[in-house]
Amino acid sequence: MSIRAFTSQPVARETIKDILAVASRAPSGTNTQAWHVYVVAGAARDSLVQKACAAHDAMRDSPDLAATYQEEYAYYPKEWFSPYIERRRENGWSLYALLGIARGEKEKMHAQLQRNYKFFDAPVGLFFTIDRKLQGGALLDSGMFIQNVMVAARARDLHTCPQAAWNRYAKIVLPHIGAPANQMLVCGMALGFADEAAIVNEFRTPRVPVDEFTTWVDAA
Repeated sequence: MSIRAFTSQPVARETIKDILAVASRAPSGTNTQAWHVYVVAGAARDSLVQKACAAHDAMRDSPDLAATYQEEYAYYPKEWFSPYIERRRENGWSLYALLGIARGEKEKMHAQLQRNYKFFDAPVGLFFTIDRKLQGGALLDSGMFIQNVMVAARARDLHTCPQAAWNRYAKIVLPHIGAPANQMLVCGMALGFADEAAIVNEFRTPRVPVDEFTTWVDAA
């Protein structure tokens, strides 16, 4: 599950290394192991949070800045369609309803979105990159690696929230973490201990039944 409120309890570097070692057993095409990981914590994390939040506020105040901050690859479709648009809306409005955010409360929506750029208060942020010369298969391989990170974290009483929201601010993130010019940001992730008292962590997204997304092809 995606956790959207963390405690400030630190996560040991050895624990993170252990998680990444386990995750590295993810499959990849011809064993290319395309992923690269940047771990931000402490002052490096805090200064990145300040930069990203400032950019987010600036884009709210000057919408024309949206052209300055663009994702490097299209995570979502340019035009939404059924059944995906309905699932997206259900997800968003269900989360806002739990948090008491009504339609039209733009400042509250802005603040909630900005929680992404604070890693939802998690003490550790992860950023995943791939070489720009690689193709779509590297994104698939990275996805399996990222899922392994999430599962391995749960086995160690930790929680995560994968965050495509960071992709818009790759121009800020990549120089901050020292990524070379040949690397492209895949996504970010918050890592830490869940705040069990936070109501937002009660949120559970629905899933369609197996028969809705499965076609059995076994006839002679």
